[in-house]
Amino acid sequence: MKKNIANWGNYPVKLAEDFQFSFDDELQRKFSKTKCVIARGNGRCYGDASLADNTVTTLRYDKILSFDTEKGYLEMQSGITLDHVLEVIVPKGWFLPVTPGTKLITIGGAVASDVHGKNHHVDGCFSNHVHEMDVIVADNRLVTCSPEVNQDLFDATCGGMGLTGIITRVILKLKKIESSYIAQKQVKAKNLEELLQFFEEYKHYTYSVAWIDCLQKGNSFGRSILILGEHAKRSELTGNKFKNPLQLPEKKQIKFPFYLPSWSLNTITVKLFNALYYAKNTRKENNNIVSYEPFFYPLDAILDWNKGYGKKGFIQYQFVLPLASKNGLIKILQRISDRGMGSFLAVLKVFGKQESLISFPMEGYTLALDFPVREGLFKFLDELDDLVLQYGGRLYMSKDARMQPEILKAGYTRLEEFKSIIHRYDPDTKIRSLLSDRLLLTK
Repeated sequence: MKKNIANWGNYPVKLAEDFQFSFDDELQRKFSKTKCVIARGNGRCYGDASLADNTVTTLRYDKILSFDTEKGYLEMQSGITLDHVLEVIVPKGWFLPVTPGTKLITIGGAVASDVHGKNHHVDGCFSNHVHEMDVIVADNRLVTCSPEVNQDLFDATCGGMGLTGIITRVILKLKKIESSYIAQKQVKAKNLEELLQFFEEYKHYTYSVAWIDCLQKGNSFGRSILILGEHAKRSELTGNKFKNPLQLPEKKQIKFPFYLPSWSLNTITVKLFNALYYAKNTRKENNNIVSYEPFFYPLDAILDWNKGYGKKGFIQYQFVLPLASKNGLIKILQRISDRGMGSFLAVLKVFGKQESLISFPMEGYTLALDFPVREGLFKFLDELDDLVLQYGGRLYMSKDARMQPEILKAGYTRLEEFKSIIHRYDPDTKIRSLLSDRLLLTK
């Protein structure tokens, strides 16, 4: 039975036949008879990467297969979500080596998007920690791949937006921790120049991310709050509150009740939100111990927060520029400020060195912005695309819903190599998505 499906940005919406499975043979029987199909996890990518005429949803395929609690190797099915993984590994003294800003994505989705986190400059992308995985390719074979075995398939699957096949099993190397808490530091930056100085000053921190007020001008242009963190050691935890250092956080969630009307999303409300957010830190620097939940996943505490952008949905626009392109970052933020295209979410991180086949990161600055879908938005984003390319950057496919194929080609220098691997494993382009057709990867 067909139904309308959208990902987290609620744009676009696709009428699709959705199939769910719990067992390998069930999947392979269905997969062998289906064309124009893409794997789909929990639908937390923002655009159209997991939308097609036929979707294979992996959420029932969610078992942990083995856990080496001494060495930290976790073997699991691809449909398990990060929140369920954390519930198992944290009490045993382990953590995800890399995590994005939501724990509500599947392991398969984490590989397909090759997600990054606040620690890319230290630990790289998610794929850096994948020991081995299984992929069902277009001819219905189950192929095991790793950095050493079937390396071409492994490299193209990490960040390949599901276009090499359906990931079914992943072995992940975890990170050892002493507690479930984070020693957090927050520093207010009066402008972008001071923020970039702080990023350099505090680059020894494992985790770093900054919120930016992208509508400010003059001496306050780019004012920010830099958030830094380390996994807290047991010696740092004092008092009854921390009597169980590896306890899981309490689940505190509220539900966004309805779609906000489009008129409520405007320059005035963004400026008000930004002013309140910046003012909440009354001191230049704050230091405290927090649970990993508010540090890594603050928005997960608000169920259905995407409704705040209205029924038309929103676009998350994320780009990366090389470190030497600080002027490009300034010009893009100036363009946003001058046009009054403010974003409630404007998050800046620093990437470390990475040379991958198709994964998004490169050494440099990455900025993620949310824009409600409205008249004139796509034309404005086309202008930003030109600036990103002018300064040697590229866009993140996992967040994309409107990029043109020439923008992708200019940003990803190994794109043809990636496409040749896809064609090698899927010569009839059985596996495809709205994104892959729009970007001429499978069309």
